[in-house]
Amino acid sequence: MAERDREYVEFVEVAGAALRRTAFLVSGDRHKADDIVQDALYKLYLAWPKVRRVGNPLAYARRMVVNVAYDGTRRPWRREVAIAEVPDRVVPDDFAHGHAERDEVLAALRSLGPRQRACVVLRYYEDLSVEQTAEILGCSEGTVKSQAARGLDTLRRAIDLRRSGRAAL
Repeated sequence: MAERDREYVEFVEVAGAALRRTAFLVSGDRHKADDIVQDALYKLYLAWPKVRRVGNPLAYARRMVVNVAYDGTRRPWRREVAIAEVPDRVVPDDFAHGHAERDEVLAALRSLGPRQRACVVLRYYEDLSVEQTAEILGCSEGTVKSQAARGLDTLRRAIDLRRSGRAAL
């Protein structure tokens, strides 16, 4: 195996899970996340010599994942289709309760636009700084701050709305 390929494989082994997690949170779907990461890793492999020279391959790969996810939202045949409803009631001691709350947050994340979703995921889930997020998204730090703030506000409203609707049932 060539040195280039060995370094690439080592990088994918180390960073693959983090890239899949980011793709899942940005896309809201595990299957789409796998496709997104696959597309991004293919593009990363093609650019690997440049990425090695420039440095910080994880930031570069994260940006590719976010860009591939954005591209997928622009293609009508890749849009999400809701196929099920959230259960009407949750029993607090139920094992599924934690999963229901997680699903509630994921559904609220899906209500965000692609840029807001990416800002919220990178800032608060991946715990990146404003500067790192701006670099990955290719935008200003002010844009990251405003998009993240709007995204969090939208998430709060979406979760409150879902909870108030569930309480009325």
